[in-house]
Amino acid sequence: MGHGGGGALSAELIEQVFTPAYGNALLAGMTDSAVLHLGGARLALSTDSYVVRPLFFPGGCLGDLAVNGTVNDLAMSGARPAYLSAAFVLEEGVELAVVERIARAMGAAAETAGVTIATGDTKVVEAGHGDGVYVTTAGVGLVPERVDIRPQRARPGDAVIVSGPIGLHGVAVLSVREGLEFGVEIASDTAPLADLVATMLDVTPDVHVLRDPTRGGLAASLNEIARASGTGVRLDERAIPVPDAVANACGFLGLDPLYVANEGRLVAFVPQTEAEAVLDAMRAHPQGAGAARIGQCVTEHPGMVVVATGLGGTRVVDMPLGEQLPRIC
Repeated sequence: MGHGGGGALSAELIEQVFTPAYGNALLAGMTDSAVLHLGGARLALSTDSYVVRPLFFPGGCLGDLAVNGTVNDLAMSGARPAYLSAAFVLEEGVELAVVERIARAMGAAAETAGVTIATGDTKVVEAGHGDGVYVTTAGVGLVPERVDIRPQRARPGDAVIVSGPIGLHGVAVLSVREGLEFGVEIASDTAPLADLVATMLDVTPDVHVLRDPTRGGLAASLNEIARASGTGVRLDERAIPVPDAVANACGFLGLDPLYVANEGRLVAFVPQTEAEAVLDAMRAHPQGAGAARIGQCVTEHPGMVVVATGLGGTRVVDMPLGEQLPRIC
């Protein structure tokens, strides 16, 4: 199970099994979506599978998660998402009302995100061989000219910006699954981010890196960027927006919010000279109202992420080994 957690074991699986099997220059970029040149157009292409349990949770469900997740992977290349496919794997015995509810949520999420679900597939497996419903979505979108967003473009001096409070999705799913109560309901942040990215690119097309910190949380995404670019990342713990409810839940459960999954947040590396203008534009957008500058890219400790703590010390934020919270996306 740890190989599906988005951490070091996931990277090991990709590097040792999948990359040697069909490795190529496009795959080697290890981005959330591949940027392709086809018929004179620049296309972003992405695919993802969703195996969340429970199927419905505060703030969302498997259906809108499947749409928003792939839309956001395309947006992390700067693309305007256009079309999705949807493949369902249904477990024998799942109620059709449940499937219909998920499908309707997908349709509503697609309409909100401005994409069309254009094709799909359905398979049924025997009872006991699934968790009710699994969904795989793939998507394509157009990448504007002059936009070159990939982890290798992080540069020392870049400002590191997160689009809003972190940790909400992972804690929301865990609270329902385990029947935990934290005094207030914590809702998932699942949302489409393509319009927010377009707003950022209107300020400057020279956004260097974008990532949506899903499995493995902010820690995994920043470590991947640091290693791909050969630079270091230094964070300010006091600047990282962690809601009180998430901080309290993580303290109770012994979790670090930096490793908890998000489904409606992005982390951006932008040139220092553009940082304030990008932040202002993000904060004027509904999906970026809580945007914060949380650190910078540095020449020191290349390939590593460190955080300056509120007590004046420094600690290393390492890549998670396996999964911290099972099946949250």
